[in-house]
Amino acid sequence: MNHPWMPVSPCGDQCMPPRDRDGEVGLLHLALRLSGVVALLIGGCVLALALPVLGTVWRQQALVAWFRTLLRALGIRIVLDGGMPAGGALVVCNHVSWLDIVALQVLCPMRMLAKVEVGSWPLLGPLAGRVGTVYIDRERLSALPDSVRTIADELRAGAVIGAFPEGTTWCGRAIGTFRPAVFQAAVDAGARMQPVALRFRDRTGQVTTAAAFLGETTLVSSVLTVARTRGLVVELVVLPELRGSDRRELARRAQESIAAAIGAAHGHRVERPSHRLAA
Repeated sequence: MNHPWMPVSPCGDQCMPPRDRDGEVGLLHLALRLSGVVALLIGGCVLALALPVLGTVWRQQALVAWFRTLLRALGIRIVLDGGMPAGGALVVCNHVSWLDIVALQVLCPMRMLAKVEVGSWPLLGPLAGRVGTVYIDRERLSALPDSVRTIADELRAGAVIGAFPEGTTWCGRAIGTFRPAVFQAAVDAGARMQPVALRFRDRTGQVTTAAAFLGETTLVSSVLTVARTRGLVVELVVLPELRGSDRRELARRAQESIAAAIGAAHGHRVERPSHRLAA
């Protein structure tokens, strides 16, 4: 059910690029990529079981290696512009795809905010739980204060928390309004606030929406689209740290700095709406 307070993106199928056979890998190459992804998911379940017995450094190195290898299996190259300072922080990023989470974990192992439904997903749900996902109930507005307190407590404990303040995916050529609640949690905890800008480029170096997870697209369909795309690149740009105590002002500044870094507009008019909720 979609409630009036829940974020809605206008991005949908009309934002996706047309099929380009020259920009796609062959069937054999596609099969190899998908086989690699399946093998990694199975290996990820084994890794999840081993995480509790690994030391902090080994755990972080193992997670970064697994997520980096997943990108490689899909034929995606990652480019990091800047690094994350040590210590706890709230990391806020624009949201385009399920791949955003993978890329952010390569930048720095972090606990992601996710809707409660993710915990019940087969295979991925248990893995998400093992890596410390923080679940929030997006459909219950009354649960928001408790969610803010939970996030603040995690930040006070020194966790790195990753969040998508838009609350839903956009195509990447435009971004949505950043919701201020998560910034309040960082203010309450006295935590560092770190904006990160994300964008995808195609094999020619142009910004592409090929990886966007929009509209009624299923996860399986999105994985197939990404796996068949040749030369896909995901870029992460670490922007200057935010400081302040006004959550709305912080949300606005984060949104503006990320939009400027990726050359995106704030919203755009299209014909068909999309209601894809962020994970």
